[in-house]
Amino acid sequence: MTEHLTIVTHPLVQHKLTLMRQKETSTAVFRQLLREISQLLAYEVTRGLPMTSRVIETPLMEMEAPVLAGRKLALISILRAGNGLLDGMLELIPSARVGFIGLYRDEETLQPVKYYFKVPDQLGQRLSIVVDPMLATGNSSVAAISMLKEAGARDLRFLCLLAAPEGVARMREAHPDVPVVTAALDERLNEKGYILPGLGDAGDRMFGTK
Repeated sequence: MTEHLTIVTHPLVQHKLTLMRQKETSTAVFRQLLREISQLLAYEVTRGLPMTSRVIETPLMEMEAPVLAGRKLALISILRAGNGLLDGMLELIPSARVGFIGLYRDEETLQPVKYYFKVPDQLGQRLSIVVDPMLATGNSSVAAISMLKEAGARDLRFLCLLAAPEGVARMREAHPDVPVVTAALDERLNEKGYILPGLGDAGDRMFGTK
């Protein structure tokens, strides 16, 4: 991937995102839609993975067939909302290694505070895809990627459902080497750091904690 920001305009992605944005969408439906849309987004964020080939036997003959190369990729969820994207992606990439970064946003400063960090080994030899539904201020995402780089990660991509221009700019400034894949680039942030028009708090809507 070479573009810093990729917006996935596939009709199914956009339709499901509209349903998720609606305030009357229930927790159960929101969760199901997030699982479905994460699989569609996974196709885009894994584009260009390195390939090799191996000889296999079909029912009719032997052939040289394409397979993924290198170590199993790592999916890194920024807790807690990242788990909604993670679940759907694991259905598509069940062999992926999984890591978790626990960050919460200080409501006064809007700065991220770390409370948990557990990631796969040998990150330097894996593609690491960081998942979090919302790229708002970008502070948590930038902090998480910085932690992963300190842990040895070299090949990183960031996947989110919605992004704000402020968050995209912050990511580009801090980590210009990390491509961002999203379903939509929204208008702006409000004074509390929420994306507008957005879909509210993704974690609250996913887990029913309003």
